[in-house]
Amino acid sequence: MIFMAVGPFLICPANSHSGVMLMTRRICSVLIYVVALRSPASPADENILLPADTSVQDAIDHYVQKAIAENGVPAVGQAPDEAVLRRTTLDLSGRIPTQPEREWYEQIPPSERREQLVDRLLNLPDTAFHLANDLDSHLLRNSPYNGEFREYLLWATKQKRSWDQMFRDMLLAKPAEGPLQGATQFLRTRIREVDDLTNDTAILFLGINVSCAKCHDHPLVEDWKQDHFYGMQTFFSRTYQTKKNVVAEKFFDEVKFKTTGGDDKLASFMFLTGDVVTDATPDFSDEARKELDEKIRKAERDDDSEAPVPEFSPRLQLVDIALQDDSDAFFAKNIVNRVWARMLGSGLVNPLDQMHSGNPPSHPELLDWLARDLKQHGYDLHRLIRGVALCTAYARDSEWSSAAEPPGEGYFAIARTRALTARQLALSLQIAATSPGKWPDVAACDEWTKMRESLEKQANGWVREFEQPNENFQVAVDEALFFSNNARVYDDVLRDSGDRLIGHLKTVDDDAQLVTDLWRAVLSRTPDDEERNAAVAWLQRDNEDPVEKIRQLSWTLLAGPEFRFNH
Repeated sequence: MIFMAVGPFLICPANSHSGVMLMTRRICSVLIYVVALRSPASPADENILLPADTSVQDAIDHYVQKAIAENGVPAVGQAPDEAVLRRTTLDLSGRIPTQPEREWYEQIPPSERREQLVDRLLNLPDTAFHLANDLDSHLLRNSPYNGEFREYLLWATKQKRSWDQMFRDMLLAKPAEGPLQGATQFLRTRIREVDDLTNDTAILFLGINVSCAKCHDHPLVEDWKQDHFYGMQTFFSRTYQTKKNVVAEKFFDEVKFKTTGGDDKLASFMFLTGDVVTDATPDFSDEARKELDEKIRKAERDDDSEAPVPEFSPRLQLVDIALQDDSDAFFAKNIVNRVWARMLGSGLVNPLDQMHSGNPPSHPELLDWLARDLKQHGYDLHRLIRGVALCTAYARDSEWSSAAEPPGEGYFAIARTRALTARQLALSLQIAATSPGKWPDVAACDEWTKMRESLEKQANGWVREFEQPNENFQVAVDEALFFSNNARVYDDVLRDSGDRLIGHLKTVDDDAQLVTDLWRAVLSRTPDDEERNAAVAWLQRDNEDPVEKIRQLSWTLLAGPEFRFNH
């Protein structure tokens, strides 16, 4: 058998059953999934939901299995332990596991492995880094690598700041010292475009895209009218930025729009539920209005002018009404849906910004239960993530071996293959390229904390080389060429030195053991016999530099699809 690398893909003979070919078939199987299961649109009755003291993972298992059983859908079993280890570490820590972590995991009784793994990872600094990285790419796509915002997110995730408090931080954008001041970046990067402020807030925090209701009532979604778009816009129309880069609010402003019937209409402070906030703007005399307008103009123009602070804050009203929304629970359901999609590859509601009555969730009761649980436990994202990571659906195999049509993704009866984010890939490259013996023991917490901080800094120099994946991700030509031609891959990742993987592998005398070490370091699994035999045959070819053969074989795995995807 001969391995050939073409761009970022590994090609093997058609009759091969190697892990890489299995990975390729997994990717293909994703492309032929049938349309996801859809359930009735009406929200679940609070009285028929599982009790509030049910564990998160048990509630998920109950509702997912209920849909599978009721629809006679076949479901795959649990993925191999090695796959579960890699998947969970990628999703909770944003990187592949190290060799000491593999050895620790293998020593745990199989029945206890998943729970101990999840709890250990959630207590590592990696969870804060990864959650901050994920929120950064989600909330500030229009301003990537914004240092102030990233500093705020890392500070917030390290102290396990609740999601509702982070929402307040970003939407209220109060002047602050230290990392908290970075929260203002959500508004500041959009402050010149009130449409962006309106729609991005609705999409990212509430799961609703109302942009199509700007010029007319939404043509496809009965729920959204012009009143909703401009009602949301009123909460931001008074927002401005001072010369000192302080996010402030004006004392008065009105939003008017023209209806499809041609009438001029004054927008009210309307939330997406249709609830309206009373406008508590004081009645100002003409003289008072002129005086306030002049103060605001000075604050926008002069470095030494302070912005006057109104008693009535529309943005505060928006935050309060969003968090008090018990009927639709858009705020809680949105973050539940996004965490679910990040960890299982598909949301309970798809697309993620189309949460409305015409697009019901695949599991309405599950979404309602998880939203209720999140609110009752103070919007604790770690609790939600832990429950998802421990549920049966999360640990399913991604390999569909039956001749029958695979189940639709909305049943969560088979794991979905997901591309690594740019930062996951950058971090995992650093892990894979390092000599296995250089990683600290799992008990060395302080040493690992320093190591993780160093890895994050190293990843900063790589992450811009890779594409942030979308739903229909394919490896870009630029990325393929980077792996094929960029000297950084050869000089850093594949460097022959004592602290790198290549330096370790060249000291291994037994070729079969060398291949095992390589597979474990890069792919986080043990090679099967066919892979081992083929790789050994490659290494034992005559008339070639032994180190160069090791380097080429290592590159083939690093540039291949099995490393590029979470599966």
